Amino acid sequence: MNLIDQIRLRAQGTAKRIVMPEATEERSLRAADIILQEDLARLILLGNREEISANASHWNLQHIHKAQILDPKDHDRKEFFAQMLFKLRQSKGLRIEQARIMVEDPLYLAVLLIKNGDAEGEVAGANNATGDVLRPAFQIIKTQPGITAVSGAFIMIMPEKTYGDNGLLIFADCAVNPDPSAQELAEIAIATAQTAKNIAGIDPKIAMLSFSTKGSANHPRNDKVIAATQLAKALDPQLKIDGELQADAALVEAIGQKKSPGSPIAGRANVLVFPSLEAGNIAYKLVQRLANAEAIGPVLQGLAAPINDLSRGCSVEDIVNLVAITANQANGI
Repeated sequence: MNLIDQIRLRAQGTAKRIVMPEATEERSLRAADIILQEDLARLILLGNREEISANASHWNLQHIHKAQILDPKDHDRKEFFAQMLFKLRQSKGLRIEQARIMVEDPLYLAVLLIKNGDAEGEVAGANNATGDVLRPAFQIIKTQPGITAVSGAFIMIMPEKTYGDNGLLIFADCAVNPDPSAQELAEIAIATAQTAKNIAGIDPKIAMLSFSTKGSANHPRNDKVIAATQLAKALDPQLKIDGELQADAALVEAIGQKKSPGSPIAGRANVLVFPSLEAGNIAYKLVQRLANAEAIGPVLQGLAAPINDLSRGCSVEDIVNLVAITANQANGI
């Protein structure tokens, strides 16, 4: 059984309530039909009820009736959520009139449902930019205690089994932080280790990547990675981590042991933490396209509730898989 099958199997029957705020979008609605058929989650679909029903009929989707459908512009709890948003954000200058407009935005209503305990997680982004998905989450859900950096990890499944954990690698941060500080990089490393354990089911061996290995080049960007490695070790002494390492030293054992002799991580890494968003995002897309790897995610890390953001180029299967991952996160698996 492959990893995706394991994730979907673990999600079955957990009955976690996942909000899908883009329910009128074709891929999202088709994915919802599969999710409901396989019992991967209980779904709350946000959108115009008539439009969702008409699209489900047009596309011959048989299971949408099992979902709860909520129209953000027309439901009996609209004022309740407007007052809730106002109370949460009035210290930031939000007026009740603004709150009444904002709760008609499915992305805001989704996180308010989670905040109120009506749902455990959210998956969005098929039709919205990452910033639009994350902004309400940052404002309403906020981060886990002790965490300041939200990050996005990709589970990369390689067709060849040469690298990582039998071809399985975790990349982070590929979605959120343009230029993380040393402290934020350390937090990203720790959060990604948890994703590796809880979602991918592997023992994380973390490489903190740079363009230098163990001082082969001197630059402030390398200093940041070195400092982040030390901070991560201090925050979690049990963490298996090393840096700074170049990508080949992290992945290829012969090169790793030559450039960093005796390192327990060099040449054996299965978690790659990139020094910046540009590096991480470019790397995962190149590996996905050129190596024909399956990229699952991004799995968002560090938020106080599981909220995950899709790529706008995602497929129906991508959405199904990310909902299953979100249900696993909500279940603490």
